[in-house]
Amino acid sequence: MNWLAFESYFRLGFFASGLLVFWLAGLLFSFRSRAQVDTSRWFHNTVLTLFNSLLMRVLLPISLVALADQVSESKLGLMNWLGLGQVPNLLLSLVLLDCVIYFQHIVFHKVPWLWRLHRVHHSDIGFDTTTALRFHPIEIGLSLVVKAFVIVALGVSPAAIVVFEVLLNFSAMFNHANFSLPKSFENFLKVLIVTPDMHRIHHSVRQPETDSNFGFCLSVWDRLFQTFTARSALDLQADNIGLAEFRTAKDQQVHKLLMQPFQALSPKSSKSDSV
Repeated sequence: MNWLAFESYFRLGFFASGLLVFWLAGLLFSFRSRAQVDTSRWFHNTVLTLFNSLLMRVLLPISLVALADQVSESKLGLMNWLGLGQVPNLLLSLVLLDCVIYFQHIVFHKVPWLWRLHRVHHSDIGFDTTTALRFHPIEIGLSLVVKAFVIVALGVSPAAIVVFEVLLNFSAMFNHANFSLPKSFENFLKVLIVTPDMHRIHHSVRQPETDSNFGFCLSVWDRLFQTFTARSALDLQADNIGLAEFRTAKDQQVHKLLMQPFQALSPKSSKSDSV
């Protein structure tokens, strides 16, 4: 039996369970109360996610897992040439892919036209698990292209791609969740992985904080490359999440999110001003 035929159901099961668990945790142990944010965002963020999923399935000729399977069969890529076994391939692939996502994230912040795409994610005036789903379809497509090049160059195995995509989705939903962990546990955990309090700083309206804490899963990259911010200068329980240019409920609607990258802003407001 070809397990690749069922990998999408495997990933969907983990995605759905993670979304439900972290969303409910955000309701039961809220860092910011429902009264502080517009919960209609949940609908628009979810619709955008469904739209992106259907669009990518229609437009892309091959999935990342199927591509990795072809690469493995053809013995392409660095790790295949080195003759690494399954376990070293898996572990090294997870670390390297997470590093690639870290640097990709920085590039989407620093290159103006890519920031126009990525600001769809940052313009969410709330911060909860649905924020982790909110990306412009062009950004999703570009990210898939980057991953495809990495798969071919490194010889990433199909199993490594499945595990990485599950970890990436779980990490994103966890570190965008609307709760805080006990401080001692939080300080221990963020030495290893990105936590909600750490990533919440990345969604601050204060631009220097937005340009920090770029990691999604492992927190080591921010520390290693000196992009780590330990605490915000703002009260993030107050109205200090998102971007200053997109604060209305209308800005959070699906059609506005899809058109947002093509909306011209003044040079001064191309990123939120420092406060």
